[in-house]
Order: sequence, then C-alpha cells, then structure tokens
Amino acid sequence: MTGMKISVVMTVYDNARELEANLPVYLSQDYAPGYEVIVVDKSSTDDTDDVLTRLKCPQLYTTFLPKPNLMVSRQRMALTIGVKAAKGEWVVFADINTPPPSAQWLAELDEYTTTQTAAMLGYIKTNGDVKLQLFSEVNRTRAIVGKTERRQANGHKGSRLRYLRGKYDFVAVRSKQAHDLLRYFELDIRGWHLFSQRLRVACYNLTH
Repeated sequence: MTGMKISVVMTVYDNARELEANLPVYLSQDYAPGYEVIVVDKSSTDDTDDVLTRLKCPQLYTTFLPKPNLMVSRQRMALTIGVKAAKGEWVVFADINTPPPSAQWLAELDEYTTTQTAAMLGYIKTNGDVKLQLFSEVNRTRAIVGKTERRQANGHKGSRLRYLRGKYDFVAVRSKQAHDLLRYFELDIRGWHLFSQRLRVACYNLTH
C-alpha cells in the first residue's frame, strides 16, 4: 500500500435522487491515508443543493459550475473545476450513478498507485469485483477515454462486453497529470474515425 491521499471528483446535474442513494457510499470509505469527495454541481434545478447540504461532512467539498456557456464543454469545464479544488495525489473521476462496490474501494485502488502507474481505468463487475486497466503513460488512455461510445450503455450490460467496448465506470490518474487526461473527455468523434476508435479499443482490450 502506497498510502496516498485520493480525491474523488464527480459532476452532477439534477441528480438529487442519485446523490441521496449513492453519495453516502462514497463518503464512508475505509481508507486510512485520507480522501475527499468533490462534487461539482452544474447549476441543478432540483433538490441537489439541499441533498448536498444535508450530507455535508469533513470528506465532502462542493462547488458549482455557473449557468451554461454554449462555447465550452460543460462536463469538461466542471471536471476541471473539480481538479483545481483537489488536494489528493491521485484524482478519481467517478459517476454518481455508479456507487463504489464496497467501503474498501479506495484501499483497493491504492494497491496499484505505484511509480509505474500513471492512470487506471476501472470496471465494476456485476458481482461487485473491480477490474482495472493500468497505464504507464496517460496518453495511452486516449482511445478509450475519448471514445464517444463510452457514454452509450444500452445493450452492453454484460461485464465482458462492456470491457471490450471500453465502457469504464471510473478513471484514476495522478493529480499532476489530471489536466492532460481531461483533454480526452468529450471529444467529437464521428464516422470512420469513430469506427476505427471502436476497433482499436476492442483489439487493445482483447489483448490486455
């Protein structure tokens, strides 16, 4: 165990129900080195703010992204705000719709935060186990992280097929390289380029 502090970053928009159900799991991790959960609210219109206020605790930090600016990717901008607020040596980009499989989730990730690892992609299996892809360089994650199809989960419920398609559940990266990885989020991939990305990801995941 390397014992590094971890910052979990997530964005929400009108996710009051999901926060109520899943945020307590993120806030109850059994991880001695310490962690924080940073929630960036993209100007929700539901009870998101009330839920975040009610769940406030030392591990939780909340901030917000102002009203829409159509000239920028709001998701990438919100995550950038989260990274700037992060104090951990590692940043985990998580999804409030997918809770951690157990209270040992961060402790399990910590086992792989070695000097040889720059980034990890995580897949949560139906039985609660976590499968990790380890990368020695952040740029090696580009094809999977940037693939448009990763946001389309319909028809890909099986853990094996989701893995082959690159439908990861969370991303972990060294904080000093988090901004480099964010460049791959929300890429506009279409046509032949999208097909070649799908093929590249499937071939990579078949051999790793």
